[in-house]
Amino acid sequence: MTNARGLDSPEGARVFFQHDRDEIEMVSLGGGQAALFSIANPVRRGLNQDSAALIPLGEDSCVLAVADGVGGEWGGEKASRSAIEAVLSQLTRAQREGVAVRTAILDAFELANEVVTAIGGGAATTLAVAEIDGGTLRSYHVGDSAVLSIGQRGRMKAQTVAHSPVGFALEAGVLNETEALFHEDRHIVSNVLGMADMRIEISSVQRLARFDTVVIASDGLLDNLRVSEIAEHVRVGALDRAARLLARASVGRMHGDSPSQPCKPDDLTFVVFRSSRGS
Repeated sequence: MTNARGLDSPEGARVFFQHDRDEIEMVSLGGGQAALFSIANPVRRGLNQDSAALIPLGEDSCVLAVADGVGGEWGGEKASRSAIEAVLSQLTRAQREGVAVRTAILDAFELANEVVTAIGGGAATTLAVAEIDGGTLRSYHVGDSAVLSIGQRGRMKAQTVAHSPVGFALEAGVLNETEALFHEDRHIVSNVLGMADMRIEISSVQRLARFDTVVIASDGLLDNLRVSEIAEHVRVGALDRAARLLARASVGRMHGDSPSQPCKPDDLTFVVFRSSRGS
């Protein structure tokens, strides 16, 4: 866990750049708890190009963000770091100037797009953000990093759509989940920070029931586990145990623990959040 010292960031923010620890980081914030796991590709070790932040904004509110960089190790890492730093700086400005959190997050996406585009060299990044406020959830995303909301019985209450040809085909019913997981174009992303025509997708506000679980993750999770498997691992039980189960299952898949199951080695970052103050 890293304090956001030296960054323009809200007090108590935790940031994770080049994080590569095979352990769960636990943080209390936003009227609940968050568990973070982030490692470099466990099969082809290198620099972890994912970045993340856990940002408290008040007793009942927080922002959780995950970015997955692409474009070579250093270019991808710089791109994802820039995205997270933009979120931190714009939320700091929001607190200082009384700007709405929603406005600050949208400004962060636009700022990050400008910064990442200026890096050049093919650098780009996804960015998924979850805004938790008083027992509600709103998601924002660009790319194929995801935000999911899961009830105690395992029902998927909300799930972002990956900005990719395969993701759109899955949402339209052209592909089923198994076909999507094994599709040869699974790696292609059609909307990222670093593109002139970048598009931000925003969800409606969703009320969280008590002990609903929110997951924010890079595609290292969604490309290796089915949504039903993610839900089964995190829907009940202690949050740290749920996060360990999720990490163990996804890393096992990357090592090819079963030829009949998906296997896509990649950097892996996810945040699991559970509020104790939902309705």
